[in-house]
Amino acid sequence: MITSVIYQNTLTIVLAAGQGRRLYPLTEHRAKPSVPFGGKYRVIDFALSNCINSGLRKIYLTVQYRSQSLDQHLNQGWRSLFASELDEFLYTLPPQFKSSAYWYSGSADGVYQNLNILDDHFPSYVLVLSGDHIYKMDYS
Repeated sequence: MITSVIYQNTLTIVLAAGQGRRLYPLTEHRAKPSVPFGGKYRVIDFALSNCINSGLRKIYLTVQYRSQSLDQHLNQGWRSLFASELDEFLYTLPPQFKSSAYWYSGSADGVYQNLNILDDHFPSYVLVLSGDHIYKMDYS
């Protein structure tokens, strides 16, 4: 019971803005998290599946480099799993130049430029994940 309360008050930020130069040519037309993996899946699916299976349902993704294919994948396969009436969401956070006049200059900067979302949600916990790692984990 306590665990579900913790998860309800946890905001997750998935860093999914990476260019992935070392994966070129796979990343020529898409961000690293949207590279296909095992057929119809994408690399981002590991992080999102871990979140869902851990009860984390307030998720932001920082996006930047060629994010259209990632956004399309989220729309087709993930967003229908979230109930807005229960305050669940999966939103993308492109650079909006709120705290600086620059694109995200690294992973930490993607979080820094969006610190204002903490004021919007007042989470008890913030979980920051990489959107390009392939693993299975229960975050509890």
